[in-house]
Amino acid sequence: MCASASRGFHATGVKRMGGHGNDAEYYLHAKHMYNLHRMKHQKLTAWTSVLGAVSIGVGVPVYAVIFQQKKASG
Repeated sequence: MCASASRGFHATGVKRMGGHGNDAEYYLHAKHMYNLHRMKHQKLTAWTSVLGAVSIGVGVPVYAVIFQQKKASG
């Protein structure tokens, strides 16, 4: 018989950085990140984003089904 081998899982601890670390002067607070009320063409941009997301959500499965059916038919 062979010698028993020890197997285990080893992970290092999480590096603790107080606050934002050394990049505090470059940190941009979230309330200043997205000024959506000041965005130009807000309705057009929102509708374009929604239409793009919906078309991807519908188009990818439809393409996958067509591709698989083509592949299965030989």
